[in-house]
Amino acid sequence: MDAMTTWTVAPEPYDSPVAVALWRAYYTEVSDRWYLLHEGRRTDPAELERETARADWSELTPPGGELLVGRYGGEPAGTAGVRLLDADTAELKRVFVREELRGRGGGPVLVRAAEDAARALGAVRLVLDTRHDLVEARALYARLGYEETEPYNDGQYAEHWFGKKL
Repeated sequence: MDAMTTWTVAPEPYDSPVAVALWRAYYTEVSDRWYLLHEGRRTDPAELERETARADWSELTPPGGELLVGRYGGEPAGTAGVRLLDADTAELKRVFVREELRGRGGGPVLVRAAEDAARALGAVRLVLDTRHDLVEARALYARLGYEETEPYNDGQYAEHWFGKKL
């Protein structure tokens, strides 16, 4: 891709082929990272199939949420989603950029688009949780003004919680 290649972000149905393919890539990466760190192995293919088949992104649909797909040079490259937790607070979900396109500014573009989507849903605060081993994600959130907070959920893999006023 040349220097003129740009990112675009637009809402996408959670069950579109593009969204499903990006969910599979996201889940494969975060699952493999967890298993390699904790068990020294990659995700079992049968587990990968079970988890991707039962994945439900329906919470990322209007009126209470939004799934966004980022495209780089027109090609699906990443996702970010938001869902309302209450009238004032939205949660940032599934921020992901395909590995081969990282370092090209997609993470900040997706997070800022998700912030705009959260505002459009009426939120004045955006929160998120992430794992300890996802150091790149934690660094991105800190660069974009998110501050570590007390836990707001008891997610199985949640180890760090962040928040930001919109």
